[in-house]
Amino acid sequence: MTLSILELRGVEKSFGRNHVLRGVDLDIAPGRSLVVLGGSGSGKSVMLKNALGLMTPDAGKILFDGEDVTHDQGKTREAMRARIGMLFQSAALFDSLTVWENVSFRLIHADGVKRKEAKDRAIAALKKVRLGASVADLRPAELSGGMQKRVGLARAIISEPDLIFFDEPTTGLDPITADAINDLIIEQVKGLGAASVSITHDMASARKIADEIAMLFEGKIIWRGPAGDIDHSGNPYVDQFVHGRADGPIQPAI
Repeated sequence: MTLSILELRGVEKSFGRNHVLRGVDLDIAPGRSLVVLGGSGSGKSVMLKNALGLMTPDAGKILFDGEDVTHDQGKTREAMRARIGMLFQSAALFDSLTVWENVSFRLIHADGVKRKEAKDRAIAALKKVRLGASVADLRPAELSGGMQKRVGLARAIISEPDLIFFDEPTTGLDPITADAINDLIIEQVKGLGAASVSITHDMASARKIADEIAMLFEGKIIWRGPAGDIDHSGNPYVDQFVHGRADGPIQPAI
């Protein structure tokens, strides 16, 4: 049996009377791609922040590579984060830095890599996401939305992580550009042999990049299965969400 690289066991998180996570159980094995679906306010972002150690659960455990990291801090937590890549929803690039400085931010500021080597590695990472060396000295504002996503992906993979998180990777992109980003995600994740956890509302993206799909609803994982089973899950909540119907057990958030 393959050991999960990330495991959430009964994770709970509340903010005052707002119980966001109500016992999340989730695991992901090396080399596998898991997509987590869920509507606005379902707790996806809070789950992600707990998994990354940006928040501490009120209850439950988080295990990374078999080790309990729920309450780890300092160097222990940083050692875990060094093995994780992250593609943020809006790319989250620093406007004041050049493209290559954005891509190599961790190398320079956390790993102590010299700037010349960091730039060379950044250009190599940009090449992997189909961006030429000519963009390295540009600023993020000079790039299209799709190019910014590619830069964000290059930053996520530059340290060759064991686990990559993708937060709404295709939000704000046209269908053609979104599909190109999906292709790059598949290519880079498989090339690294990394595990990946993606949060998305985009069903086309979910179907394409996922080995498995899970759904988070009211703070719990209510269904999980192979991506190919999503259209016949047997779960009315999943069925309503996947097909985008207003009528069903999930009430529209309006």
